Amino acid sequence: MACCSSFLLLLIRLFFIFFTLSESAVQIQGLGIGINYGQIANNLPSPSRVSVLLRSLNISRVKLYDADPNVLVAFSNSNVEFIIGLGNEYLENMTDPIKAQNWVQQRVQPHISQTKITCITVGNEVFVSNDTRLHSNLLPAMQTVYRTLVNLGLDKQVIVTTAHSLNILSNSFPPSAGSFRPDLAEYIQPLLNFHAQANSPFLINAYPFFAYKDNPSQVPLEYVLFQPNQGFMDPITNLNYDNMLYAQIDAVYSAMKAMGHTNIQVRISETGWPSKGDENEVGASPQNAELYNGNLLKRIEAKQGTPANPSVPIDIHVFALFNENLKPGPVSERNYGLYYPDGTPVYNIGLQGHLPEVEFSFASKNIHILPAVFFSFLIYVIASLIWV
Repeated sequence: MACCSSFLLLLIRLFFIFFTLSESAVQIQGLGIGINYGQIANNLPSPSRVSVLLRSLNISRVKLYDADPNVLVAFSNSNVEFIIGLGNEYLENMTDPIKAQNWVQQRVQPHISQTKITCITVGNEVFVSNDTRLHSNLLPAMQTVYRTLVNLGLDKQVIVTTAHSLNILSNSFPPSAGSFRPDLAEYIQPLLNFHAQANSPFLINAYPFFAYKDNPSQVPLEYVLFQPNQGFMDPITNLNYDNMLYAQIDAVYSAMKAMGHTNIQVRISETGWPSKGDENEVGASPQNAELYNGNLLKRIEAKQGTPANPSVPIDIHVFALFNENLKPGPVSERNYGLYYPDGTPVYNIGLQGHLPEVEFSFASKNIHILPAVFFSFLIYVIASLIWV
């Protein structure tokens, strides 16, 4: 009898494992947080294993820096929404309507019926470069990709935008005096016109870590880590800011307003804090990374808005899912991940996830009926045990 009871318990446990993984299982409300899934590494788990990890974390928004078909296939038939990317090296080609159409037909159309592709970022931090040709190609590339989506009937499903570094601002404090760099005005103004026409968001990569690292004696650590502090008062609006990220977001809103646009949403396409850095990278530590991302997660879950836009919840993709060991630059660049490649958390911010040791994919719809079949089998076994 004890043997039968143990066997029954094992079957029940297996059932719940399968049921949890099923698409037919009840979906818990997803976290509002998005995640950047970078792949500049040679030791990362396969996309199919990552799909299980993200589902176990209940993260339903992912940003890629390319349109990796292996990732898009691995997330087929899931509820995960994807931002896919066109690198800066593609911008010139994307100004050609034929090449843009070929890219969309090869990279988007084969997947969009199974994988939720909701946004294409055309270029990333283009204005960090001094390449004026790159600057000039950005808007035409965005317009051509957008027109391609319109022609293919995909513009209602997929938006077009680009991600900017915060250095496009000439002034960010006080937030109400935020302004774009004068040397970029000829590019930014028509970009904003495009966003308004296409109803797409303005994306910013914002890292308070950089401000603290460069001036730790003047920037309070509590202010950048969302810790309790007295904050700073904007002398023009009398709004109080208790953290730098919100001040940066509102500075971008002010800069857009100065150019005549008040109806474009600002979203944070990247933000994070490194768990390790070079000796001169002050503040890079697992403790500070845990505080930054943990406190940020709480504010996202609370659906907070910024002081200037309290009714608009912050929209954020955290950088990044994994540490990436092949990224160039200082040590910090390789240590922004929430997880090590083996699935171990770098620090604890309360996200309970599981990276399976074996390959698993949700690409096949057959997975939908597996729990039902298993459940029927379980009922049969239980009935047999009862009648024995």
